[in-house]
Amino acid sequence: MIVKATEMKKVSIVKKMIVPFIFILLIAGFGNVNAQQRIWTLEDCINYGIENNIQIKQSELAIESMEADLLQSKLSMLPNLNGNTNFSWNFGRTLDQSANIYRTVNTNQGTLSVSTNMTLFDGMQNINQIKQNQIEYEISQYDADKMRDDISLMLTRAYLQILFNKELLKVAQEQAQITKEQIDRTSKMVEAGTLARGSLLEMEAQGAREELSVINYENQLDLSYLDLQQILDLEADADIEIEIPELTMEIVSNIQPLTSIYETALTTQPIVKSAELGVESAQKSFAIARGSRSPVLSIGGGWGTNYSDQVKNLIGWDSISSPIPIPITEKMNFGDQFKGHQNEYVGFSLSIPIFNGYQVSTMINKAKINTANSEYNLQRTKNTLRKEIETAYSDAKAAYKSYVATQSSLSSFEESFRYTEQKFNVGMSNSVDYNIAKSQLTSAESELIRAKFDYIFKTKILDFYMGLPLTLQN
Repeated sequence: MIVKATEMKKVSIVKKMIVPFIFILLIAGFGNVNAQQRIWTLEDCINYGIENNIQIKQSELAIESMEADLLQSKLSMLPNLNGNTNFSWNFGRTLDQSANIYRTVNTNQGTLSVSTNMTLFDGMQNINQIKQNQIEYEISQYDADKMRDDISLMLTRAYLQILFNKELLKVAQEQAQITKEQIDRTSKMVEAGTLARGSLLEMEAQGAREELSVINYENQLDLSYLDLQQILDLEADADIEIEIPELTMEIVSNIQPLTSIYETALTTQPIVKSAELGVESAQKSFAIARGSRSPVLSIGGGWGTNYSDQVKNLIGWDSISSPIPIPITEKMNFGDQFKGHQNEYVGFSLSIPIFNGYQVSTMINKAKINTANSEYNLQRTKNTLRKEIETAYSDAKAAYKSYVATQSSLSSFEESFRYTEQKFNVGMSNSVDYNIAKSQLTSAESELIRAKFDYIFKTKILDFYMGLPLTLQN
């Protein structure tokens, strides 16, 4: 019985230890899941960059500010309403506002008034101001879109640069591994007397150079990651990894015609829309300036009352103490004065500009100049866009030709290297010829990778001008 009790006690202790242990394992497991490195797609980078970029946030605030200006210009069409009141203690000679006469006496007096005014006609200035603010609001939206497009292009370039450096690093690592294996074979051939020891030394030197190339490509990859992180406004110690998509897109020469790309860009690019609206905004400024020559007709009205402690009420006549009856008065209370002193008015006001130092003429002339300048700006924007598209189009065509030529060249270097390697393995070629053939092959592989990513980015720029989303998915 004592033994069974001891065994049961041990089992109980084990159970108590197992439960916390399992709990710790579960916590550690969840921690590992949360600690997994996030894999960023190109779309993730673009969405994050747009959502967190400070300049884009500022552009969104500018949109809100323009929206407030637009609302205010609409509300300015409504009548205004203002109230005014004052109360004063006056000593010595003071204007009694209730009787509109001066008195040399200490007085207490106050006024209360409400007034309203509304512009009926001002040469359409208010209406044109509303239209201009509406245009400026739309311009701010297009400017924000342009900023988002710029960030998206920068991120696409940085993303592809990482993929490019990854490919170069992969090629360098593969070539370093091939050389390492070849060093082992060469060492055995030297030991067997098939090759001279100089071939081994030359091969080892080639291996050292390729190891250095691997390190250099690793550094380039780290720098390209840093560039992406800085565009995303992430700290340098943020550990991120991008997704490596299957770039199976067919590299073909059938790019959209240049004219078609340009015509589409004119209708989709926000910078063009912004410049077009800039012309309309300048035209509204010109209309507002011309409206300053027009008379301004407004209507107004108001109500007011006042109080003074010098106002008296006649309550009777004293004919006993004096042969001439003397009026008997008492101070009129506030309520009676408030009712009895009320006054209202309604009136029209017409302001006619006659001569103001040529200020209106100057405003009109400057508005004309600004309108002409905005038209030149629109044409300059279209010209710049056309040149950018022509350059991107030519670059894409050149990148395609470069890719085709490099691909053909790579096939030749691959065949040459295989032939040289076979001769070297049987002792019919020296290490110098082998290293030259291998270096030429590595260079051709790197150039093909460079041409491929150059073509991809150039075609993505053309897609961007066509209004297509930036993505690496087929």
